[in-house]
Amino acid sequence: MKKVLITGITGFVGSHLAEFLLRRNDVKVYGIIRWRSKTENIDHIKDKLKLYECDIRDASSVRKVIGAIKPDIIFHLSAQSFVPASWNAPAETLITNIIGELNVFEACRNLKINPHIQIAGSSEEYGMVYKNELPVKETNPLRPLSPYAVSKVGQDLLGYQYFMSYKMNIIRTRGFNHTGPRRGDVFAESNFAKQIALIEKGVQKPVIYVGNLEAKRDYTDVRDMVEAYWLSVKKCKSNRSQLT
Repeated sequence: MKKVLITGITGFVGSHLAEFLLRRNDVKVYGIIRWRSKTENIDHIKDKLKLYECDIRDASSVRKVIGAIKPDIIFHLSAQSFVPASWNAPAETLITNIIGELNVFEACRNLKINPHIQIAGSSEEYGMVYKNELPVKETNPLRPLSPYAVSKVGQDLLGYQYFMSYKMNIIRTRGFNHTGPRRGDVFAESNFAKQIALIEKGVQKPVIYVGNLEAKRDYTDVRDMVEAYWLSVKKCKSNRSQLT
């Protein structure tokens, strides 16, 4: 049975990934949480998970947990993932996202283990995209336009560097917008849905407050996204036929 570690397991995507993996019945799912982490996203599956308290920004804590688990696969989802917040707390965003990832890599390297590590990048890495570059391809230049986007480019390139320098099994993905159950109401589509629900209950006046509606976005269901994450690892390992 494969041992799979999810950093950020209590989050929106992490909780759906945990559900997806548990349905497979051929993996043992581990997760990292902080002492103050809200667990409502995983309370319904908590008894099926093995959780460790750990701050991804603390190198010794990360090494201790990874050393105890010795995972076969790591899905690194832990991050400061809200773009507007990155403008208010750029240093925290860079430290959490880049140094947090570095701690995972260094823990594996120093422990002399080489799990497959999937890095959850973002479409925000592309940043400024011109009309003649649509649809966006992986080869498009990265022109990040926010501290969050810069942190994701840093994660992306750090993953590439560790793959090239140390032959670590690192898979980089750049997911576009994904939504679904448990999506936080600070995000546009969730906020709109919440306002509609409040209006229907008579709590809010029948007016939906919105931001910029000129932006065009495509969305993926989060349940499809986590399956894609799994398939990205499966593809990487397919030559050895270790995943089905």
